[in-house]
Amino acid sequence: MQLTAMIVNFVYSIIGGLLTLLFMYLGYKWFDRFTKFETSDELAKDNRAVGLVVMGIFIGVGVAIGLVIGLGLN
Repeated sequence: MQLTAMIVNFVYSIIGGLLTLLFMYLGYKWFDRFTKFETSDELAKDNRAVGLVVMGIFIGVGVAIGLVIGLGLN
């Protein structure tokens, strides 16, 4: 019984981690789509304001999805 719960939690964590990466990617693409500039070009030009916004997107999505994963574990 204990081993089954551990395996289920491990699989759930792996799937949650992959979903977190997917949502981070989608958040970045969503931000890139709704701004007038190309985010990747601005990051290549060392635009720190854009970098801070992208960092905020990644941290926000990571924390939100991480809480969902953490609360879902047994």
